[in-house]
Amino acid sequence: MSGEEEVVLHGMWASPYAKRVEIALRLKGIPYQYVEEDLLNGKSEALLRHNPVHQKVPVLVHNGKPVIESCIILEYIDETWKSSGHALLPQEDTYRRARVRFWADFIQRQVIKRVYLSL
Repeated sequence: MSGEEEVVLHGMWASPYAKRVEIALRLKGIPYQYVEEDLLNGKSEALLRHNPVHQKVPVLVHNGKPVIESCIILEYIDETWKSSGHALLPQEDTYRRARVRFWADFIQRQVIKRVYLSL
């Protein structure tokens, strides 16, 4: 990676939110460095610096600028690397884009959160 396009993802192996960002980066063909955060034994200084409000993963750092919250990161990836790989959201059809956003929100609210509550 050149310094011009430095992409670092702070994540945790068990985080579905970090995993969906990893999937998006791979679909878009974006090279990135992955930093595994050990959240059980203390948060890294880098994580605390890049996400001082929530102090959680995922955090995408693009050219030194942090982007937090997985849904926001996905939109950032899609908008920043429009010509790379697959589009994450339909670009021309606003109705289809709204439907994708609905199902993403549904999965997050109904599936992922229930899985966490059952642990």
